[in-house]
Amino acid sequence: MSHLPDTPARPTPPAIFFILALAAGAGAANLYYAQPLLPLIAPDIGLDESIASLVVTLSQIGYICGLLLVVPLGDIVENRRLIASIVVCAAVGLAVAYLAPSAVIFLGAALVFGVGSVVAQVAVPFAAHLAAPEERGRRVGSVVSGLMTGILLARPAASMVTHWFGWHAVFGLAALLMLALGVGLRLALPQRHPHTRSSYRELVLSLPPLWRRTPILRRRAAYQAAMFATFTLFWTAAPLLLHGAPFHLDQQGMALFALAGAASVVISPVAGWLADRGHAHAGTAGAFILAIAGFALTFWGAVAGSLGILVAGAVVLDLAVTANLVFGQRALFMLAPELRSRLNALYIAIFFFGGALGSALASPLFESGGWLAVTVAAVVALGGAFAYFATEKKAS
Repeated sequence: MSHLPDTPARPTPPAIFFILALAAGAGAANLYYAQPLLPLIAPDIGLDESIASLVVTLSQIGYICGLLLVVPLGDIVENRRLIASIVVCAAVGLAVAYLAPSAVIFLGAALVFGVGSVVAQVAVPFAAHLAAPEERGRRVGSVVSGLMTGILLARPAASMVTHWFGWHAVFGLAALLMLALGVGLRLALPQRHPHTRSSYRELVLSLPPLWRRTPILRRRAAYQAAMFATFTLFWTAAPLLLHGAPFHLDQQGMALFALAGAASVVISPVAGWLADRGHAHAGTAGAFILAIAGFALTFWGAVAGSLGILVAGAVVLDLAVTANLVFGQRALFMLAPELRSRLNALYIAIFFFGGALGSALASPLFESGGWLAVTVAAVVALGGAFAYFATEKKAS
């Protein structure tokens, strides 16, 4: 099979982008399956409920380690082999989680499948390499759409599977899916040998200087950090709101609510299409306005006790967050091809920290001030990032 240059000589078949989107979604979903299942997992593996969140924390730590230590390998290691290896790593971690007889083994497995979940962040820059420049935004958008679908569907899917087959089945099925994807990716993807000749040590040490000398990376990471913080703030606090009066939703009801939010994935290809036509700056402004409007809608829904308005607000917020992610990645992927994996790793790692902050603040904010406190925090974060965006020159 021929090696791919940074811009392919022939159009890449749409099926390749579809399997990359599927891998991105399945990989990202691995981080979120356990969140609604902690009350069931903890007693089964002998983990005290007061520290049950360690399951999620360790998978997130694994993910961050993978972002900073594995994803940059995309700039020096043949990409098809790297993606397949990462997927197999995730499959192994999930299989061990399925079989784990104790808390220690399960927590170790969470760390491993957390590292393997970074397949999404190798798939996205690979898609950028495979796409022609004039369609790069649209193709990246289609893979990001898969990624966001995985994030948004993971919780309801885990709840539904657990309802019928128990929580072990969630990890067993996820392991089989990742194993099948590993085989499929290895067979379907073309080879791509990066031109970078740096050593791994040089690659990792290049991350801080790359951050310092790339202003568009710093800006786009700041914008998306605020966006993702409000995204995780909403989705962590929403179950607390929906569990109480006047909604009183059970686990299945919350799963359906989360499923409604997945409608936002349709925006990714549209955002990519807009970016390809030079409208990323206006699109970013629109994304901030939509995000603020979405959270305002959720406050209206909470005050009015209207589940329909709350769902509408969730969809609008998710549309904004997803679109802004595409705008940011497209801007970075138009820079030097030999830096794409490292740029993407830094971008995702920074805004992921924003997301971690949002989820950490959700419970204290809701407990202390209800949905009003959650809304105020979100609007302040978005307003601050929007003000920073206003200082950006349109041409940058």
